[in-house]
Amino acid sequence: MTSKSGHLETNGARIYFEVEGSGDPVVLIHAGIANLRMWDAEVAALRDAYRLIRYDTRGYGRTETDAVPFSNRKDISALLDHLDEHSAHVVGLSRGGMIALDYAIESPQRVRSLVVAAGGVGGYESPEDADASVFELADKLVDAKDWEGIADWETAYWADGPGQPTGRVDPAVRAQIHDWILTNYRADKEEGVPQPLDPPAVGRLSELQARLLVMIGTVDEPGTRDACRHLATSVPGARLEVFDGAAHMLNLEQPDRFHALLREFLAGTEARS
Repeated sequence: MTSKSGHLETNGARIYFEVEGSGDPVVLIHAGIANLRMWDAEVAALRDAYRLIRYDTRGYGRTETDAVPFSNRKDISALLDHLDEHSAHVVGLSRGGMIALDYAIESPQRVRSLVVAAGGVGGYESPEDADASVFELADKLVDAKDWEGIADWETAYWADGPGQPTGRVDPAVRAQIHDWILTNYRADKEEGVPQPLDPPAVGRLSELQARLLVMIGTVDEPGTRDACRHLATSVPGARLEVFDGAAHMLNLEQPDRFHALLREFLAGTEARS
């Protein structure tokens, strides 16, 4: 079993990454309210059988970037090239799930299998999306640079789930998510200018070649749940797993089930290759 960490310099950025374990490579892409540390438990659970590759996307964690146009998808390819991996299983949660899906569509030869947890679909307009008024307070908090306030708001929305009680989630998990959000905002990092997949994923789901596992939580926000169901029903052979009583951060709320599903799905992909 091996481990390493470092920075990859590519297109105006120094992308921080960590690699641990031995076996078939798995790229883990974090949520927009976290950083690569959100995958600590997955690395511990799967490093006996897989080479876990995780990194901080631009604007997060220990990654630094100039104010340049960039592609999240090309960053993944650059990291795989740097680590001498032609292809990998790709797992993303939330924003990371959208990045993973876009990457699988743009670079099908590099994606062995795809896991999208609580992620959206680029270009998909869900009838279940929250009204803009829901986010008015959040926008005001950001404009005022009230980082404590916006961290409280986002923790309630994404960790607890819309309309859910504050005590629903394990206090330690909730505190960790709050800390990640607050740290992200306080760092006020340059994020660069991400270039979206064009045309967007919503009209290109038929191009997806990788085996697909989609995961959603029953108390996540409605737009995310609908987008995940749309993805799962639009891709032949896709598998949908529903986490009863969980919100957005599925791997933190129900880690044992999350890990078991990942291990089973990844093993099934390798058996077919």
